[in-house]
Amino acid sequence: MVNNDNQILVIFGASGDLTARKLIPAIYNLYKKKYLPEKYAIVGVGRSAYDNDTFRKKAVFENEHLKKKGDESLDEFAQLVHYHSMDTSDAEDYKKLADRLYSIDGYHGTNCNAIFYLSVPPSLYSVIPKHLASVGLNKETNGWTRVIIEKPFGYDLKSAQELNKSLLEDYHENQIYRIDHYLGKETVQNLLVTRFSNSIFEPLWNRNYIHRVEITSAESVGVEKRGGYYDGSGAMRDMVQNHLLQLIGLVAMEPPVKSDAHSIRNEKLKVFQSLRPMTKDDIRNDVVRGQYLASTIKGESVKGYREEEGVNPESRTETFVALKFFIDNWRWAGVPFYIRSGKKLPTRVSEVVIHFKPNHHHLFMNQTEVNAQNMLVIRIQPDEGILIKFGMKVPGAGFQVKNVNMDFQYADLTDAYVPDAYERLLLDCMQGDATLYARGDSVEAAWEFIDPILKAWQEDPAIPIYGYPAGTWGPENVDDLIEGKNMAWRYPCKNLADDGIFCEL
Repeated sequence: MVNNDNQILVIFGASGDLTARKLIPAIYNLYKKKYLPEKYAIVGVGRSAYDNDTFRKKAVFENEHLKKKGDESLDEFAQLVHYHSMDTSDAEDYKKLADRLYSIDGYHGTNCNAIFYLSVPPSLYSVIPKHLASVGLNKETNGWTRVIIEKPFGYDLKSAQELNKSLLEDYHENQIYRIDHYLGKETVQNLLVTRFSNSIFEPLWNRNYIHRVEITSAESVGVEKRGGYYDGSGAMRDMVQNHLLQLIGLVAMEPPVKSDAHSIRNEKLKVFQSLRPMTKDDIRNDVVRGQYLASTIKGESVKGYREEEGVNPESRTETFVALKFFIDNWRWAGVPFYIRSGKKLPTRVSEVVIHFKPNHHHLFMNQTEVNAQNMLVIRIQPDEGILIKFGMKVPGAGFQVKNVNMDFQYADLTDAYVPDAYERLLLDCMQGDATLYARGDSVEAAWEFIDPILKAWQEDPAIPIYGYPAGTWGPENVDDLIEGKNMAWRYPCKNLADDGIFCEL
């Protein structure tokens, strides 16, 4: 049992896909693990005209994402679930919502503590909190109030600033939780532990020993049925501005004074403030964008991006982006950072790769023939774990050097329960821990770096968008970004342990 305050979770957009696929299963798992407080309630809010029983049937008993076979606790859990039908854009409906929440609070005894989760279109991110405030649901008179906002937080720098300003008119920063599910992944959090609890890593974690840092986030699927949404977003907004820059923050930050939310988020902000602004020449030379083309994968014909449902046949929206950039501070001066992300790539994989500098003098005869750089690979998904690549002597006469792997995988911890990202993030919000949530100033700082790239693409039609066949690792010229002779992006495989020996795609 975790010591949490009694509370209500109010989910706006309760009949949507995210609620069924992630939120209800996450809360149910917390319930089974006894992480919920003694008195707890879930209130789904939406336009659909459900009553409590109808919504419980849909959200719990018929939810295909719940692992519920033979589980007797399902009936008890369902009794925590309520539903309230309303028009979220109608200010008058919020008075009825407030009355309903006070009634449920009285029934369950949740002490007026409430989390409002906005699983709704971004156009409502400022509307719903404003209406909640109009009926006093932002006040913390008798209990606390927290608001969780899904990504995307803004469409560009200006809209992010406007959204922050609107929220801060009615809420304190410590009431606002900007969720990024990437930060809830166990392997992402382990970045901090790997760096700051091991004396074999932190002394080397700087420009003196690291040649480059590389982050890959690849998806094997295309835009699926999200073509209409994705065509107005693209890989830069969908992945780089939030998920991958947040990873960069954890990789590059200085050691915090304490392991609390305020200290960690302060250090991440400093990283974003140190990102070297990209000039127009930098954008032309150091950013590659691409769009997947029709291809044949494993004997099956697949559509190109422009042929997907909801996509403009003349679209210039990128489904792949790779960029090289620098962090101008004492630790990282001169070290290039590389990010790539895309859809319809060979496999689904996300990882951070630290490439250490090679020895200045190659003592052994074939060391220049093999990759003489040591690597630390932090695998986020799938096959979560850590891999170290280093040189060893081949048995026999002479000094033949061969790269070998030493790895740790979370799957080896057979008794350890690895929580889903949403489980961890919801639990943290319940406890008032914002460490893994983005702060407003960091979001704006990230947009300040990304905004000039997006504007350059919009204003300069001469900047190319390259085609790449679906099922490949992006445009052919993407390797040109990597500095150094005979150096290229690491070829990540689905399986971490057999890296370099057997590659399962």
